[in-house]
Amino acid sequence: MQRSVIWVFAIAIAILPVATQPARALPAFAEQTGQPCVTCHIGGFGPQLTPFGRTFKLNGYTLRANKDTVPLSAMAQLSFVHTAKDQSPPPAPHYAPNDNATIDQISAFVAGGFGDHLGVFSQFTYDGIGRSFSWDNLDVRATEQTKLDGNDLTLGLGINNNPTVQDTWATLPAWGFPFTSSNLAPSPAASPILAGAFAQNVVGLSAYAWWNSEVYAEVALYRSLSAGMLRVVGVDSTGANLIDGVAPYARVAYQKDFGDQNFEVGAFTLDVDQFPGRDQTTGKTDRLRDYGADASYQYLGKGDDIVTANVRYTHEAQRLAASQSLGQATNAVDSLDEFVVNGSYYWENTIGLTVSHFQDWGSRDPLLYAGNRTFKPDSDGFIFQLDGTPFGKADPPLGTRVNLRVGLQYFVYTKFDGASANFDGLGRSASDNNALRLFIWGAF
Repeated sequence: MQRSVIWVFAIAIAILPVATQPARALPAFAEQTGQPCVTCHIGGFGPQLTPFGRTFKLNGYTLRANKDTVPLSAMAQLSFVHTAKDQSPPPAPHYAPNDNATIDQISAFVAGGFGDHLGVFSQFTYDGIGRSFSWDNLDVRATEQTKLDGNDLTLGLGINNNPTVQDTWATLPAWGFPFTSSNLAPSPAASPILAGAFAQNVVGLSAYAWWNSEVYAEVALYRSLSAGMLRVVGVDSTGANLIDGVAPYARVAYQKDFGDQNFEVGAFTLDVDQFPGRDQTTGKTDRLRDYGADASYQYLGKGDDIVTANVRYTHEAQRLAASQSLGQATNAVDSLDEFVVNGSYYWENTIGLTVSHFQDWGSRDPLLYAGNRTFKPDSDGFIFQLDGTPFGKADPPLGTRVNLRVGLQYFVYTKFDGASANFDGLGRSASDNNALRLFIWGAF
């Protein structure tokens, strides 16, 4: 039996208790904890967590105020996207070159705590643009509470399928801003592998410790699923690289909570040997190592005027022996860097404004970036978002099972895939990809 099959059996065993629990708690978490959404989430809607929300997640989703809750929720995202210039070709089959309205996704969740030591967050998604159904984010945790040096210590073991999905700060890619986006809007081609390259096509085992609600340390090992297993879970294997063996991941962070405000500083790394495109014919692998630092700050005050800031820097060292042998890269050694910073203000913890700046830059490589006129991955720009969440506070009029966020995003590109003007050699400018998006995001 292939090892990837064994990993998936481990997941199934971990999730099995969920299916046998008596039924009633995302909205499910709000119902389970008896807390309004603002207790765990900035702006009354996920995924940016407050200190309470982080503790709930790190303790394995086990906090419970209501005994008989259903661990089921649903979510839908709808949007309208307009770009400054028509896209050629159109952004996806069945869509126009511009002014597209769509259902981005519909998700079902099995999410809740079971007893004092086991919890799960599992998501299954219909992709309205790709018109396909697959598993989505998975985070299964088993935890134990003890003491170290007289202070509380949480020890945890986890299974997940997306490096950084287990993280609790809104700095790393899985839960970083923008918290919602659409595949119908243009986006730069290059990004570090930690920024979603292995989402849903791997499975990982992690172990972590959380001491005195201040110090966090985690190590994890990730392994690719086989092409057959990816078909079983609905993931297209053609876009997934194959990890040679296992890929180690490590994360450390320090958080300090002062009551009305808190901050975090941390570091992270992912080390991968991979076969590009799952092609093993050369017998060689690419070695990609991501490492970086992050920080976050939240001013919560009395819960009315909320200010947050998040920043992340990632450096990726690339040794491209396999890609070079396959004619996919010119250089044996390349690098890629990413910098992301964003800040937000929420009035009455309901109406929010977020401004983000992003920047990617790296080595010039005529084969790796053959579609770019300058043969470079450089992109940078800004994201502006205005959103409102009417049902996130205590005693919502439609009950804890219904929440809604309506927002407007504007993506501005000052450089795209290597240049500000004529980046593709066909006369297209970075600003032609500027995109306006109106979205509706509901949870039930």
